[in-house]
Amino acid sequence: MKKFSFVLTFVLIFLVAFANDSEAAASVHTVKKGDTLYKISRQYNVSVSTIKSINHLKSDLIKPKQKLKLKKTAVKKSVKKVSKKSTKKSVSRSNDNVVKEIMVSSTAYTAYCRGCSGITKTGINLRKNPNLKVIAVDPRVIKLGTKVYVEGYGYAIAGDTGGAIKGNKIDVFMPSHSSALKWGRKTVKIKILR
Repeated sequence: MKKFSFVLTFVLIFLVAFANDSEAAASVHTVKKGDTLYKISRQYNVSVSTIKSINHLKSDLIKPKQKLKLKKTAVKKSVKKVSKKSTKKSVSRSNDNVVKEIMVSSTAYTAYCRGCSGITKTGINLRKNPNLKVIAVDPRVIKLGTKVYVEGYGYAIAGDTGGAIKGNKIDVFMPSHSSALKWGRKTVKIKILR
């Protein structure tokens, strides 16, 4: 009887531990090349804003191998304060890791141009996410998915391509036609970030 109760206890502990591991695995997503917050949100049926809130993301920029929490976990307040501070430090450090600076000719585009679907080359739906900072690039110059800082535009992701975007040219996404016209055509400095 003692052996049976010992085995039963062991099996119960094993099952509880396994259930917690599978739940933890389902509540964390490791970013793969080509992933966007929009794709991840559709895959797990979680809103983009929830993913950003849980992970303390200030922008929609994510990078491969980054771990994203998909569910809120019960954490003590003092631990939350520490994690927010460390997250802010890591975000500012990653934004300051400049790999290269180049001067580019820039124009602006919207999700509502003639013949536009509003979906970028990397799968970002700009019509549903008009506040995203996305630029169209020549992938031979700036790889798709690269984080960048564009002078006068801010932190963005290289998430689209364009037929006229060749060499050192970029197209910055604007939420409206009037803001795209206001941007016009100008030469700007772009910082490619790590």
